[in-house]
Amino acid sequence: MKRGRWADYPELLTERSQLGVIKAATLESLGMPSKTIYQRCLPGGPWRRLLPGVILMSRAEPTLDQRVAAALLFSGPQALITAVEACRRHGLRSGALPAYAGMHVLVPHEHKLQSSEFLTVERTIYLPEEVKKDGVPLAPLVRATTDAVRRMRATEPVAALLIEAIQRGRCSPKALVRELNTGSRRGTAIPRRILAEVQELRSVAEVRALDLSKNMRTPPTHWNTNIYGPDGEYIGCPDAWWDDIALAWEIDSLDFHFYRAEYARTQERNARYAIAGVTVVPTLPTELRDNPEAVLRKLEAAYLTAAARPRPQVYFASCP
Repeated sequence: MKRGRWADYPELLTERSQLGVIKAATLESLGMPSKTIYQRCLPGGPWRRLLPGVILMSRAEPTLDQRVAAALLFSGPQALITAVEACRRHGLRSGALPAYAGMHVLVPHEHKLQSSEFLTVERTIYLPEEVKKDGVPLAPLVRATTDAVRRMRATEPVAALLIEAIQRGRCSPKALVRELNTGSRRGTAIPRRILAEVQELRSVAEVRALDLSKNMRTPPTHWNTNIYGPDGEYIGCPDAWWDDIALAWEIDSLDFHFYRAEYARTQERNARYAIAGVTVVPTLPTELRDNPEAVLRKLEAAYLTAAARPRPQVYFASCP
């Protein structure tokens, strides 16, 4: 019997695979009979089947990267990774994400694919433009976040992920709401409620902050501006900024049941300010509401302190 190229040139298997993941059709194109592929994936064999027509050329438990490769091989060249794994690859921190939630891909609506094994396939009329991260095609973060929270059933993890996307991913609550409105309403009750609370609290706090700043001897020079260090490293995006003395005012809008989850991130942000030599005044919306005079006193005192020290080497640019 004439053997295929895979037997004479075993390195072809490595070249044609992605992280050891390969389509059965590719193996067959190299001359490997389908019966041989099947036998190698049986218990005790050297390989394992990950998805229909997709093989891992190992018996080891697949890594996340191998599952991503399998999902994309199965779903086709237009597929996008979305939901939890996409959020992870966009840089959202693991504390806001489930440990492992399977893979979720978006494919064009006309593609007749079905979910299988660890993979959720979602056919969509509104296929977003891909964002490449380390060569992996992802849905934009706003879409990935809403795809993830639609499938969560508890308030706390939904809140943690939405706040992570807003704070670290710079997704606006309005953009997240718009994305929720483009698809089915199934699974959107909890995220809609949370986003409504965030938007209401934030907008009221910003109005109060603006009104209060008008009573200062020296109002802020800028609002919502990105601050960078001398080497271009990102420091923060304070709500108000006095550029002449490098004073930042941060209104920490998540002070009710989200605040505990945001505490560590707020500490990290304040540490970046401290390292850069920026004076920062953190304020909770409840302080603006209940004791604006005390907030005003803190701002005036901070202004005098910042004005008395040399200005640190930082610069600003408008937030997107």
